Amino acid sequence: MLYRTIARPILFRMDPERAHRLIVHGLGKAVRLPGVLPMMRSFWDVKPDPRLETELFGIRFRHPVGLAAGLDKDAVAVEGFAGMGLAFLEVGTVTPVGQPGNDRPRLFRLPDDEALINRMGFNNEGAEAMAARLARLRERRVPIAVNIGKNKATPNEKAPDDYRACLRVLYPYGDFFVVNISSPNTPDLRKLQHGEELKALLDAVHGEIAEQAARTGGAPKPVVVKLAPDMTEAELEQTVDILASGGVSGIIATNTTLSRDGLTHPNRMQQGGLSGRPLRERSTDVIRTIYRLTGGKLPIIGSGGIFDARDAYDKIRAGASLVEIYTSLIYKGPGVVRSIAAELSALLARDGFRRVGDAVGADHR
Repeated sequence: MLYRTIARPILFRMDPERAHRLIVHGLGKAVRLPGVLPMMRSFWDVKPDPRLETELFGIRFRHPVGLAAGLDKDAVAVEGFAGMGLAFLEVGTVTPVGQPGNDRPRLFRLPDDEALINRMGFNNEGAEAMAARLARLRERRVPIAVNIGKNKATPNEKAPDDYRACLRVLYPYGDFFVVNISSPNTPDLRKLQHGEELKALLDAVHGEIAEQAARTGGAPKPVVVKLAPDMTEAELEQTVDILASGGVSGIIATNTTLSRDGLTHPNRMQQGGLSGRPLRERSTDVIRTIYRLTGGKLPIIGSGGIFDARDAYDKIRAGASLVEIYTSLIYKGPGVVRSIAAELSALLARDGFRRVGDAVGADHR
C-alpha cells in the first residue's frame, strides 16, 4: 500500500531509467547497512510453504517465483532482491565487454496498459565486473541465473565466441545460465533462434560448459535458452525441436514482444520490446505450445505479464515449472512477491495439488 500511495507516484514522476537506476543501486547500497536486510525480510519475505517448494535442474527453490533478467543487469542488488522474497534471481543480460547500449531515452512506461517498452540494447558493465560483484556476495540465499548475450559489435558468425567468453568468466558464480538470443534490441540477435546458427551456438555453449565443468571438477551446470514470443507456430516448432535435441536443460518463455496489439497509451509508438500485462496471454500460449511439442519433457520457466497469482497459476498449468516477474514489481512494488506466493498456495490447495510440481502442465491432462 505504501508503495502505491507514496513511492510509486514519486518514482513515476522521474525519468524511467533514472528511477530504475536509483532503485537498483540504492537497494545495493542499503543492504550494507546494519539491520536493513532483516527489516526487508520481515516486510516481504515469503513464509516457508511445503506446497510451493520445488526442484528443477537439480536445484531447490523455496517457491516458483523469481526475478526476470533486465532489472539487475550488473548484479548490483542481488542480496536486496533476495531479501524481497524472490525464490531465484536472473541477472544480466551481460556481455563479454561492457557497452553503453542504445541512445537515451530508451525506457518508457505505459501506465494505462501496465506495461513497459525498452530498447536498452544490453547496456552493462561486462562479464568481469559482474563476476567481481558475485564473488563479493556475503551470502547467497537463492539460486542465481546468469543471463548472457553477445556484444552489439559482434557479428552473428562470431556470436558463439561471445557466449563462450561470458561462460569462462562467470561459470563459478551462476547456478544456471540463460542464453539470451531473443532480445529485439540488438541487431540480428533473434536470427540466432533458428537453424544452423542456433545449432552452432548450442554446440559452442555446451562445449564451454563441459570445459568449465571439467576444470572445476563438478557436474555441468544447466543451460536454458530464452525465446521470443513473436515467432510463428512453424518457427517455434523448428526452434523447439533443435533445442530439445541439442541438450539444453530448459526454455524461458518469453522475452519481450514487438507486438503493440490492444495498447492505449501514447508511448505505444516507441520502438523496443514490450513487457507487462499485455504480454500475459501470448507468453502463456507459447508455454502451452512448447509443453505440447516436447511432451512436457523439457522444463519451462514462464515469463511475461505476471501480476498476480492467477497469472502465475495459468502459466504453471500451461506447463511452466517456475515463473518470473519484472514489470509487476515496477507497478505493484515488492509486496507482489509475497502476495503471489500466498495466493498461489491457496489456488493449489483449492484444486487438490499437494505440491506446485503436481500442477505443472495440468491443462494438458
